[in-house]
Amino acid sequence: MWNIPNLLTLFRLFLIPVFILCFYSGHENARFWAAFAFWLAAITDALDGYLARKLQQSTPFGAFLDPVADKVMVSVALVIIAVDSKSLWVTVPAIIMISREIVISALREWMAEIGKRANVAVSNLGKYKTIAQMLALIGLIWRPEHWLVSWFTPAGMLLLYIATVLTVWSMLSYLKAAWRDLVH
Repeated sequence: MWNIPNLLTLFRLFLIPVFILCFYSGHENARFWAAFAFWLAAITDALDGYLARKLQQSTPFGAFLDPVADKVMVSVALVIIAVDSKSLWVTVPAIIMISREIVISALREWMAEIGKRANVAVSNLGKYKTIAQMLALIGLIWRPEHWLVSWFTPAGMLLLYIATVLTVWSMLSYLKAAWRDLVH
């Protein structure tokens, strides 16, 4: 259980309260440090699965905890940016993304119960959605004002909408894959 991939996943969970504390600290560079903590968590998300496969250290604990850490980390960030923005243009995509995670988690659990979990395994579309989502969140958490990096915020908004489209598209793809089992 205490292998490198699982430790990275646990570290990602540890970074969630660090991210929250940085964001709300009121420090002059609070948003930068919050974005940095989120970026670091996103890197561990990419690394833990890769290392588990590469080092042949996949465990049931890691298979359970990795998606939990991912969903909690992203959901917390989406809620924070939605509250911070006070805008429907951020809140609606956040609601769509969080709702999709709940729907797909329930779908995967149900498909596993009927022995068809492989039908709704993570797809490349889901991975692209995650990449767009992580990059969007980094930009929207940081929101730099310096002219050299001020493009992060509009890029974050664009990526938020791209991630929202990929979110809906991937959800429909997973539902289509499970449709026969859902309607019988």
